[in-house]
Amino acid sequence: MFSGSYVILNGKFRKEGRRWVARCDELGTSTFGRSIREADEHLKEAIFCHLNTLGDVGERERFFKENNIIFHKIKPKHNIDINTSMSDDTFLRPIVQRIPTVANL
Repeated sequence: MFSGSYVILNGKFRKEGRRWVARCDELGTSTFGRSIREADEHLKEAIFCHLNTLGDVGERERFFKENNIIFHKIKPKHNIDINTSMSDDTFLRPIVQRIPTVANL
């Protein structure tokens, strides 16, 4: 049902010491990196894996419904206006993620 669709998730980035911690609250996924760019890349990988696993076990639709995650049939534009500084060391920005296709077994 969701293959070829997209979701918009919130990426929160916070400086902790010498590292950037990245978190997606909708999925409960977090990671870190030496730079905000590295943390962003790691978070996108973690999100992809999480969504892929939900699809593999047949739980994606239920999880989306329970967590009010909306899917979009076409890719949303990249100029979504939630790229916001919450403080000097914490930022919030959208992550547009294509929903992985579930492999047919």
